[in-house]
Amino acid sequence: MVQTNKGFRVFVHLCLAAISILCIIPFLLLIVSSITNETSLIQDGYSFFTSHLDFTAYKYIFTNSSDVARAYMISIIVTVAGTALSLLITTMFAYPLSRRDLPGKNLFSFFIFFTLLFSGGLIPSYIMWTQVFHVKNTMYALIFPNLLMNAFNVIMMRSYFTTNIPDAVTEAAKIDGAGEIRILWRIVLPMSLPIITTLVLFIGLGYWNDWLNGLYYISDTSLYSLQVLLNKMLLDTLFMMSGLGNKLQVNMAMNFPTTAIKMAIAVIGLLPVLVVYPFFQRYFVKGIVVGAVKG
Repeated sequence: MVQTNKGFRVFVHLCLAAISILCIIPFLLLIVSSITNETSLIQDGYSFFTSHLDFTAYKYIFTNSSDVARAYMISIIVTVAGTALSLLITTMFAYPLSRRDLPGKNLFSFFIFFTLLFSGGLIPSYIMWTQVFHVKNTMYALIFPNLLMNAFNVIMMRSYFTTNIPDAVTEAAKIDGAGEIRILWRIVLPMSLPIITTLVLFIGLGYWNDWLNGLYYISDTSLYSLQVLLNKMLLDTLFMMSGLGNKLQVNMAMNFPTTAIKMAIAVIGLLPVLVVYPFFQRYFVKGIVVGAVKG
């Protein structure tokens, strides 16, 4: 029996190691491709080893280093502010829905679930945000539209509260004279670190990787986030390669590292996520599994 369990554990560890290697391989290929000569990429294809190191793609991206630095700072500010505000709203919505004695609980639950299935559409949303709330060409345009509230996150947090916060704990706090806000702040939130950490990661990734809000609502280049700036650089290189530019641009594009730039853009956008993720990994799996137990 012991030998059987040991053999099974070895088999599981080997499977996990193989899966981990399969997950790491694309990242290694991405990094190597971003520092490979464009001609070598075209002739030899992608490879994990390159004999023609070329940092032209990164030189192109960082030619205007002040623009990249400003875009990084805007992305950081938007991600931190948007994540904090979204998590606050999600918590304030999910906690009442987790209470069994909430009047009209089913009606509010229906409203939040309805938004998972239907939306107003792009054009009505654009008109609302630009003509009613006037967020165009402001930092608010990168925070509020589309990302500030997510019904799926509310349902996950509500399920976690319902499953993992015993009614006896909150009732005991009420007997001791604690109000709802104090119960939420002092009891519920400290017991909900896994789901909070999971949602911080989900929401933060959404803000960090978002470029649609910048595309729709931002035309001032000084307000470009990192993803919007990198997307603009990519479109510029594609424009040069398409031959629609002037003759000088076409001649420059002949030796331009278009493929390598795509890889370099992906690397730059990915690095902050790889740095931050290990700090959230401890609670991530538990938050997802327990938060999805009950609907």
